[in-house]
Amino acid sequence: MRGLTWDHPRGYAPLDELTRLDLAGDTSYGFVPEPVEWDRQPLEGFESEPIAELCETYDVLVIDHPGLGAAMDALVPMEELFEPEELARLRAGTVGRTWDSYHLEGRQWALPLDAATQVAVARPGIEAPGTWPEVVDFAKGTRTALCLGGPHAFLMFCALCSGDFLDEEEGIRALELMSELLTLSDPKVSLLNPIGVLDAMAANASDYCPLVYQYTAYPLAFSDAPAWPGRAPGSVLGGTGLVVSRRRIDAIREAVRAHLRRLLSEPVQTGLFPASGGQPAARSAWKDDPAVATVEAAWVRPRFPGYIALQERSSALIRDGLLARVKARDLLRDLHKEWRHT
Repeated sequence: MRGLTWDHPRGYAPLDELTRLDLAGDTSYGFVPEPVEWDRQPLEGFESEPIAELCETYDVLVIDHPGLGAAMDALVPMEELFEPEELARLRAGTVGRTWDSYHLEGRQWALPLDAATQVAVARPGIEAPGTWPEVVDFAKGTRTALCLGGPHAFLMFCALCSGDFLDEEEGIRALELMSELLTLSDPKVSLLNPIGVLDAMAANASDYCPLVYQYTAYPLAFSDAPAWPGRAPGSVLGGTGLVVSRRRIDAIREAVRAHLRRLLSEPVQTGLFPASGGQPAARSAWKDDPAVATVEAAWVRPRFPGYIALQERSSALIRDGLLARVKARDLLRDLHKEWRHT
């Protein structure tokens, strides 16, 4: 079987370890006689490459939920692989809305493998502020970076609006805050994707980022995302799910089922995943995490066909507008125009 994941240890290390164990005949986490040969794609491809096209080559894929809407015809719904009772049990074991993010048009298209959302991150020993007004004051005296690369300018904007970015008051407030914070932040680091920002922080190039997708393997201090006063932390759900291609399902159905069951099993999610640099989706693995409240409350992005391209255009518009110091009201008007023309 051929599988595709993304090119970061969080994305491939646990999968490669299970393949290694299978090839060695090691049954520590169960055994599947037909191993998966996992290929990797860069983070940018993972966030934007059409899933349906990848399904022409791969049997099992690690995906991001916003791409589902354009891919359903190429996928096997989980209801064709598992009984309702088993799906209900698997759902009960996942954190936050990770399960719901892969449920579309009445069917479950993926099983949550990895959970993540935007959280605050600081170098060890630095206590992160809890509210957005406090973040502004904090950034005046702390080496701060934002995360605006790729789709992440738009995703930060959505987090600040709690998903209601078409509301004029919410949108203007969010863009004004982003503009102010960008003037206080390292401009070079701020234009990177999450891996780039966290790499820079781990290398002591920055001390604090108020909103970036969590990668628990970094030696940094993650905590709940900042909140507007009187509100819960706003964040946009990330993470990954496992989908199955229709391309040759009849020949590999039983092996696929065995692999998916094992990947979502408690020993793999709470044992092998953390030990090999993964970030599990199991609720039990998150119960003591300092950012669990943000994960539980995170907003699920749209999944309609064409959303991925719209997300990219919207992010570029926001990023370029912030760099050019475009007024928040004008920038929001251009963003609304982009969405109306979709």
